Amino acid sequence: MDEGGRGAGELEPSLDEPSFFLNRELSQLEFVHRVLALAKDPGVPLLERLRYLCITSAVLDEFFEIRVAGLKQKELHHSVHTGPDNLSPSQTLERIHQKAHHLVDSQYHCLNQDILPALADEGVRFLRRKEWNKAQKEWVDQLFHDEILPLLSPLGLDPAHPFPRVQNKSLNFIVPLEGRDAFGRDHGIAVVQAPRALPRIIPLPSEVAGGPYEFVFLSSIIHAHVADLFRGMNVKGCYQFRLTRNSDLFVDEEEVDDLLHALEGELRSRNFGDAVRLEVADNCPEEITTYLQHQFGLEKEDVYKVEGPVNLHRLMSVPDRVARPDLKFRAFTPEIPAELHGPHDIFELLRSKDLLFHHPFQSFAPVVEFLKRAAEDPKVLAIKMTLYRTGSDSALIDALEKAALAGKEVTVVIELMARFDERANIDLATRLQDAGAYVAYGVVGYKTHAKMTLVLRKDPDGLRNYVHLGTGNYHQRTARLYTDFGLMSSDPALCEDVRKIFLLLTGLGTPQKMDRVVPAPFDLQKGLLGWIQTEIQNKKAGRPSGIQAKMNSLTDPKIIKALYKASRAGVPVDLIVRGICRLKPGIPGISENIRVRSILGRFLEHTRAFVFENGGDPRVFLSSADWMERNLYRRVETCFPVLDPGLKKRVQEEAIEAYLKDNLWAWELGPDGHYERRNPAEGEEPFSAQLSLLQRFGTEKS
Repeated sequence: MDEGGRGAGELEPSLDEPSFFLNRELSQLEFVHRVLALAKDPGVPLLERLRYLCITSAVLDEFFEIRVAGLKQKELHHSVHTGPDNLSPSQTLERIHQKAHHLVDSQYHCLNQDILPALADEGVRFLRRKEWNKAQKEWVDQLFHDEILPLLSPLGLDPAHPFPRVQNKSLNFIVPLEGRDAFGRDHGIAVVQAPRALPRIIPLPSEVAGGPYEFVFLSSIIHAHVADLFRGMNVKGCYQFRLTRNSDLFVDEEEVDDLLHALEGELRSRNFGDAVRLEVADNCPEEITTYLQHQFGLEKEDVYKVEGPVNLHRLMSVPDRVARPDLKFRAFTPEIPAELHGPHDIFELLRSKDLLFHHPFQSFAPVVEFLKRAAEDPKVLAIKMTLYRTGSDSALIDALEKAALAGKEVTVVIELMARFDERANIDLATRLQDAGAYVAYGVVGYKTHAKMTLVLRKDPDGLRNYVHLGTGNYHQRTARLYTDFGLMSSDPALCEDVRKIFLLLTGLGTPQKMDRVVPAPFDLQKGLLGWIQTEIQNKKAGRPSGIQAKMNSLTDPKIIKALYKASRAGVPVDLIVRGICRLKPGIPGISENIRVRSILGRFLEHTRAFVFENGGDPRVFLSSADWMERNLYRRVETCFPVLDPGLKKRVQEEAIEAYLKDNLWAWELGPDGHYERRNPAEGEEPFSAQLSLLQRFGTEKS
């Protein structure tokens, strides 16, 4: 028998068998299910449970806006294209609807039965209309007439007033009416759209509140006063609804002369794409729900009836409004490495050693300081940087602007097509161009997803480059919420490779040979397949072998089949995949040597780190790329080695070993596509990777 359990004469099954692959979209819904489990977990601080619930709403929104919308387009055009799992668009949509309806029901059960009652016990209350006392009713009435009513434009539906164009994810009300108005009309139905300028959750002032933290929903206020909008009519009901539309942008980059202006035009139409989902109050009569469904051209399975606010994500602001640290994760101060304390010259330090930062356990401030110092240093001649997502008020943008205004050569590659950050990136591009920076939008047909900064400085011994490469975006806020690595170095070979990539991004030419960086879309998939094959050869030769990798998503069929081959050869494979995973572990004879786990916790796991045992001399890489088709074929990405022995050990310990040991926040993937939460075995010490790293680097505040 071989290590896969077959006799020597038995044929190995084809690795193209659809049953060996999980569906991408259904795997994404499994991720939502895992996040929702944290919202239900009584061991998680209460306000953090509310955040997790809001996250599930936001993830589902994007899932419908992009993934479901794309499947509906394929179905509309009778596409028979299937993925490696062999499910057609129609089959996938059918399974999505089953899972998504169950998820939404679970969301609102969690909100209404668990979180809201628990918050009320802690003095954080959301008052329904029937709970308002006299003083509160008077205050709400005043607020409505002073600040809300002037912004409302109720629309009675008749031939002169057709059903309005409802914006994507906006709050709306459908109101059935009886009677005749001043013009004798009796069409009996109206729509009220809540302006986006109005807050959806409003705190009651202390003079009328019955406790320290009491809120009312805008929907409750409008509902309570809807009769004021239709004087003389009999209002038979008022039901909130929300429409989700296709929000994927289409710009034919090869057919436009100016991508920025073309994208600006497309953004204006995003709010009015094809309808893909309707959310409506659960008490809305069936005939009205059906009326709405037909107005938007949707099927019955596209309608989601909800018991509560139609947009749970609007509750995301509540934890920040409630000063109850006992109901949140403990605050912490990220570590700044000892060598960066006190006066220091970052460039002198980088000439002597590489620096590795593990965010958010270690501070993002040194990355900001690196760019600020480059902007201010008269010896710095040029700065090159890629931007995929960053904050509009970013200190990094301030530094780039300052450097350009000071006359330095500043080149910024901004990815205008970074989904849902397009508007912000257009504004950043305009701002930096106005300061005198050269701004490029990457390469037609390829998103620039690499995270890299290159600084050219005139040192005493000549011109020298300094580089920062990261696994995550240059975004100061998410650097406190996402786990990522960043590497700073002045290694000449590494810096030269980064310089070559910038040449490809801003100029024209063919890829040059690189000594350190393995870039996509040119070499990364080939490199990964080669490193996996080396592990197979080492196993067969009796040398140490093994693959350990941490990433956000794993979908590329070629990589998955290579991992199956490694498993067949007996190579141990440990994968830490936060979100989507199409690989099935534990299939006898195919993947029984592969383990897949997902870690969800306080921070969003975002690190891409790969370790190949390499016969006992491990290769350790960090990367901006997941093992997905889009990253390997359609994006500009970097995968770069960590060469310093001490830093290699850190990556192995912090990104891999700690996460494989986690028995509190880990979920194990089974061959059926379902995840089971890992719990400490009898006699096993509880261990959280994130908590251990916080204790190692950060300082928690009491």
